[in-house]
Amino acid sequence: MNPVMEVILSRKSVRAYEDRPIAENVRDAILRAAMRAPTAGNMMLYSIIQVRDEGAKETLARTCDNQPFIAKAPLVLLFLADYQRWYDYFVLSGVEQVCEERGEPLRKPEEGDLFLACCDALIAAQTAVLAAESMGIGSCYIGDIMENYEAHRELFALPRYVFPICLVCFGYPTKQQKERRLTTRFGKEFIVFEDKYRRLEGREFEEMFRRMQDEMPGGGARVEGVDNVGKAIYLRKFSADFSKEMSRSVRAMLSAWGGG
Repeated sequence: MNPVMEVILSRKSVRAYEDRPIAENVRDAILRAAMRAPTAGNMMLYSIIQVRDEGAKETLARTCDNQPFIAKAPLVLLFLADYQRWYDYFVLSGVEQVCEERGEPLRKPEEGDLFLACCDALIAAQTAVLAAESMGIGSCYIGDIMENYEAHRELFALPRYVFPICLVCFGYPTKQQKERRLTTRFGKEFIVFEDKYRRLEGREFEEMFRRMQDEMPGGGARVEGVDNVGKAIYLRKFSADFSKEMSRSVRAMLSAWGGG
C-alpha cells in the first residue's frame, strides 16, 4: 500500500502515552508539516501555541471536560483560528486611511472570516497529526477546548479575533494503545453522495447503525431506558452537560468576535 495511505488508514486516537519525551527536532518537524498545510489565500489564518507549562496542562485537563491524560501528554498543541494578526496588520498598514478616502467604514472580521480561519486551523492540525503518525507518534483531538471560552481566553491571553478551535495531544503510544483495534466508520453509501445532498430514510439508518447497535450492551437490549444508538448518543453526547457548555461558550465567543 502507498505509505501515505497506510498512515491515514491506520491512524487512531491515542490517549495513553509512554513516559518518553518527544525530541525537539521531531516537534519542529511536526510544526513544519503543519505550516505547509493548505491555507485560504496563503494567509495562514491560524496560530499554534505549544503548551509547555505543566500548570496550564493541568488546567486544560480540568477545563476540557476533565480528561487527565491531557496533562500527561508529552506534546500539547493548541490550534487557534486567528484573524487578529491580519487585522492588526491592516491597521498598521494604514487601511483605515484608505477606507476614509474611499468613503467606507473599516471592515472588521465577521462570521465568515471566523469560519475560514477555523478551516485553516483545522487543516493545519490534521496535517500535524498525520506527520506525527508517520513518525510513530500518536495523537488525540480535544474538541472540548471550545468549552469555557472565558477561562481559556485568560489562560492563553487570547485577543478578540482569536478562538481556540482544537487542542491536540501527542505522544508515543503505549503497547496497549498500539494493540487497540481501529474504530469502525460508517459505510461510504451513507456519507458520499453524487451531485446533491440526500437525506437518509428509516431502513438506511437501520443499516448504517447496525454494527453500533449490535455492540450495545446486551446486543441492543434496553439499558437504563436506552434501547438504540440514537437515544444513547443523544443522552451521552448531544444533550450532555459538556455539549451544552460548548454551545454556551461558542455563543460567548461569537458575541465577543462580532461585538462592534
